Amino acid sequence: MTLRKILIVDDDQKTRALLKAYLEKNQFEVRLAQDGASFMQAFERYRDELSLVILDVMLPDTDGFALCAHVRKQSSVPIIMLTASADDTDKIVGLELGADDYLGKPYNPRELLARIKAIQRRTGQDSGAPPRFYRFQGFVLDVVGRTLTDPAGEEVKLTGLDFQLLKYFLEHPGAVLDRNVLAEETRGRDLGPLDRSLDVQVSRLRQRLNDDGRQAALIKTVRGSGYVFSADVVVGHV
Repeated sequence: MTLRKILIVDDDQKTRALLKAYLEKNQFEVRLAQDGASFMQAFERYRDELSLVILDVMLPDTDGFALCAHVRKQSSVPIIMLTASADDTDKIVGLELGADDYLGKPYNPRELLARIKAIQRRTGQDSGAPPRFYRFQGFVLDVVGRTLTDPAGEEVKLTGLDFQLLKYFLEHPGAVLDRNVLAEETRGRDLGPLDRSLDVQVSRLRQRLNDDGRQAALIKTVRGSGYVFSADVVVGHV
């Protein structure tokens, strides 16, 4: 899977680290800048590789508006602006300068991810034909037929939730996937603090894959984080 590269500038170190960790879990390659000067250097270096730029409005040496204007003079890369101001003026100025979207602080990282994906759809970054087949450890998942066959060629019975969960794992091999992200992708909702339904679902999928022993090899638990699909995955259209 080709990683999509995002450049983020924010003067808050904790915010930068959290965003980087969250977006990398969702298969983005992230580059960070802490002020306008470091952003300009990174932008010049990665300009032709970037899929998206995220600009904080308030920076110690300049502001996001100036950076937005600079980027837009040289590139059509999508831009999302972040600001703690409740004033709509910031939003209007940013959009007039060429920003594609705007998000007020504080914000939920999942909302930012949803806006990133919406921009990708609008700009055609996700327009390529998705793969039909995912092959791993002798198994083959047919996305169109919604079938899974095992190494012996026998069909493995999957529920709709099994299929959605396995497909999401196969789309993000090697990435540590947060439990709430998995729940949102498969069930369309967050998990409550005592909700173990996702863990039950993962356990059931492990059984389908004969991966339910003490040392699960395909779907591994990452304590305090979520799950990771550790097998090599080969995708194909035929």
